[in-house]
Amino acid sequence: MKSDDDNSLDSFLVLVGDFGKYQILIFTLVSFAVVLHSSIHTAYVFTALDISYRCAIPDCDTNPAEFEPSWLSNAVPYKGSTPTKCEKYIFNGNHTNINYGSCPFNAFDRNREIKCSSFVYRTEEKSILQEYDLQCDDNLWKLTMVGTINSIGQFFGLFIGGLISDRYGRKPVLIWGMVLSAICGISRAFMPTYNWFLFFEFLDATFGAGTYIVGFVLGVELVSPKKRVMTGIISSSCFAIGEIFTAGSAWAVKSWKPLIFILYSPIFLLISYHWLVPESVRWNLSRGHVEEAKMTLRRAAKFNGIELSESTLEKLALPTKDCPEDETGDFKTALKSKILSVRLVNCCFCWITCTFLFYGLTLNSVSLVAGNSYLDFILTALIEVPAYICCNFMLDLFGRKKSVSISYMVTGIACSAFLFVPPDSHAGSLSVYLIGKFGATAAFTNLYVITSEMFPTNLRHSFMGFCSTFGRLGCMIAPQTPLLAQIWKPLPVVCFSVMSVVAGLLTMLFPETSNIKLPDTIEEAENISSRVKELQEKEKAIIS
Repeated sequence: MKSDDDNSLDSFLVLVGDFGKYQILIFTLVSFAVVLHSSIHTAYVFTALDISYRCAIPDCDTNPAEFEPSWLSNAVPYKGSTPTKCEKYIFNGNHTNINYGSCPFNAFDRNREIKCSSFVYRTEEKSILQEYDLQCDDNLWKLTMVGTINSIGQFFGLFIGGLISDRYGRKPVLIWGMVLSAICGISRAFMPTYNWFLFFEFLDATFGAGTYIVGFVLGVELVSPKKRVMTGIISSSCFAIGEIFTAGSAWAVKSWKPLIFILYSPIFLLISYHWLVPESVRWNLSRGHVEEAKMTLRRAAKFNGIELSESTLEKLALPTKDCPEDETGDFKTALKSKILSVRLVNCCFCWITCTFLFYGLTLNSVSLVAGNSYLDFILTALIEVPAYICCNFMLDLFGRKKSVSISYMVTGIACSAFLFVPPDSHAGSLSVYLIGKFGATAAFTNLYVITSEMFPTNLRHSFMGFCSTFGRLGCMIAPQTPLLAQIWKPLPVVCFSVMSVVAGLLTMLFPETSNIKLPDTIEEAENISSRVKELQEKEKAIIS
């Protein structure tokens, strides 16, 4: 029962059903948007796929050409057991004396190599590599640049999306950010040049960057403290589902253009959310839109079969008194707080580390199943699901900040273990890798939860967007870690391990936010630790 002195929104959310049928319906719709966001967020992995190919030997290849015929070593150089991609020996044989499908050793001058002008591909897969002629090592950077441009777009989009969300509402970013992203994403399939493709890749990532945080924040703001962890876990699991959907679709079509249409077309269904999904009640209250907040609570209570009197609803206006007008949406005012500023800097470092670990382990992992990049990707996404589920128990058992710290430490220990696994032990490497990815995933989820709980409502998305924006730095750095291996082979793993341990220690400086009312003002956010101590003292007094 809601007490008279408890005017918090959390108590109203419990009163209308906490996580009743209405909340389940809205959260399902939001989760669907998160799945769509995740699927397009990882699409570049397959649109810019580096496909296996070799030089075409017109005087010898059959039609259709076999990728690795018995005579191939006579015609092209090998690196170990793999034919080089872009070099071949000069053909010096008489064309009339050569049978297609059979080229003898003496038909080539093996002391001289030339670059290829045409290629034979191992599979029928199609990516932008063929579309824009990006073959060979001197063009390899153009494939990796797609992921970098995507991260740069998100770098700008996350912070901008956070500001728009906190000022104009969660719904506009959720709906129109995704729709504009879909328009730009589909436009990429029709771009005549690589540069135009990159331009629309950037716009796609910029417009869609804030969607996941909006979905996560909407889920958190929809329920009471006891259900916040559950909604966070489900949102994170939806991200993994989107990754699996992307890899499964890419595996089915094996061509980048059809893949784009499959992933982006469903996004236009989100236009219906303008009528189906309500604006965040908590955001409405923080902006003084009390009537809109009451309307949503009435709808929720009616849908859940609960009677909510108007006299009870009148008290909903009271929390806005705690939000001075000069604080509402004022990011600069919050930064004047030493406590919040230090917390924000610490949070940014932890986010950079988290994305560096998460994407580094995903994009630079060893092949889990030789020759099947789609299954590799699916396996790395699947390991995220048990990590998300485990977070539900971790957060309840250890609290917020200890759960984040433990997750980082697990990743650090697993990465260190790589140094001691024999190179020929596939089972050992796989096990340690999955443990590392498990820890990085758990850290990501737990960090989302605690970040969403230690900043004030009217600036919550702005702060999360700011942290996630800086987190993109880790995402940009992660694809470059193979360059560190050229200096010292274990160096990437050592970097993963060291940063994990440092971040694990720094997270212990965060305030504990378990089972507390979400802070609505800067003052409440500053005093989280003291409020937790008061709560603990009350619990001890009750027990005694």
